Amino acid sequence: MFAIRGSNPPVVASFIFRTLLMDFELDEVSRQVAITARDFANQYIRPHVMEWDEVQHFPVEVMHAMGRLGLMGVVVPEEYGGSGMGYLEYIVVIEEISKVCGSIGLSLAAHNSLCTGHILAFGNEEQKKLYLPKLASGEWIGSWGLTEANTGSDAANMECTAVKEDEEWIINGTKNWITHGISSDLTVVIARTGKPREKNNATAFLVPRSNPGFRGGKKENKLGMRASETAEMIFDNCRVSDANRLGKVGEGFKQSLKVLDGGRISIAALGVGIAKGAYEAAVKYSKERHQFDKPISSFQGISFKLADMATEIMAAELLTFQAGDRKNKGLPVTKESAMAKYYSSEVAVKTATEAVQIFGGYGYTKDFPVEKFYRDSKLCTIGEGTSEIQKIVIAREVLL
Repeated sequence: MFAIRGSNPPVVASFIFRTLLMDFELDEVSRQVAITARDFANQYIRPHVMEWDEVQHFPVEVMHAMGRLGLMGVVVPEEYGGSGMGYLEYIVVIEEISKVCGSIGLSLAAHNSLCTGHILAFGNEEQKKLYLPKLASGEWIGSWGLTEANTGSDAANMECTAVKEDEEWIINGTKNWITHGISSDLTVVIARTGKPREKNNATAFLVPRSNPGFRGGKKENKLGMRASETAEMIFDNCRVSDANRLGKVGEGFKQSLKVLDGGRISIAALGVGIAKGAYEAAVKYSKERHQFDKPISSFQGISFKLADMATEIMAAELLTFQAGDRKNKGLPVTKESAMAKYYSSEVAVKTATEAVQIFGGYGYTKDFPVEKFYRDSKLCTIGEGTSEIQKIVIAREVLL
């Protein structure tokens, strides 16, 4: 037993008790889920990774196939057509897919945690029964629209508006940087229903692609994650029934913050997966590449890099599992998800950078996988709240 100098004994005991309860050893079900995702990624994604990346092809057929395996509705209860599993299983699914291709991992994460997650958390029973089975099966692909060109982190100042007219809402405006902005069959869009910067000034709506006045716009030409579609969503006098409103009027931004808590676990898992992919490629190469008649893994300069990478990846994964465990238990997760997202995304970038360094000149070419891990990793520090925003969230939580 140990004590912390100057601390309150009950606080120490509580800390020890909670720590001892954190057992993230995967059970048989979780291991089988990981194997399923790994086998799928190796068989159906790996052969096409660079081809899709080069031409920026979003493989909709792969998304549908993942739906048939239950990967598009991992945490959706079985009664709504989902797999009925928890966040630990969801984390390992995102990791395994992202170890092969960060783009597909990102698309899978956005579909599961943002669009589907928002409906699961805030939809009424009728909305859940109508939309979740289509999303969980992969029949439909989902998107989620909060960000705008001039209101990234400043969401309370959004320009996309929804105005009530009888039993309908008329939505006008543009959303930017939306995963599946063109190809999604259903989006959850957050529009301003009050004055700019006014408290409780946004509301969430479900908008099927078939709604007149809703269309995709410019597709972004990105540094990385090029096989994951990122595009504008344009609303031009798009009429939405009040029955498609998610929750109460004015709750949209509050709902979004809760959704982003789960979304940040997704990005943390994405970062861990990318880091693992880069690390495993670097380990393999370091054993095969010989200099001065020895594998370069035998040189301390390389082996120490690998040791740092392995340690930081494990720490990132434990932070991610902790956030997922709390999410499963219905506990507050704002701080933990921000910590996991912040640390894992930075580890992904650092690991991918070191992997390129270990590969040397070969790492700078598209003939080896670490070049793509390097490009893909950077998005993790930007999407669903930059690293700087995560620090703000963490600081607020620890200073309460």
